[in-house]
Amino acid sequence: MEGFTVYYNHEHRHSGIVYHTPASVHYGTAGAVRERRQITLDRAYHAHPERFARRPAAPPLPIKAAINDPAKRAETSIH
Repeated sequence: MEGFTVYYNHEHRHSGIVYHTPASVHYGTAGAVRERRQITLDRAYHAHPERFARRPAAPPLPIKAAINDPAKRAETSIH
């Protein structure tokens, strides 16, 4: 189980948090990762602009990430 937990939190990139790892979002390094992604996208665009319909942009960081969000659970339990 420990191997899976390490992989899931530190290596696997989750679509719900714009392909960052949970550890990156939790420890605050996601902003730096996003900046490096944007640099890579800018380099690709400058090297081959004909491959792009418009300049690519790294997706914005999630404002909130939660599993079993208490606010959403409260909304559904009212109905």
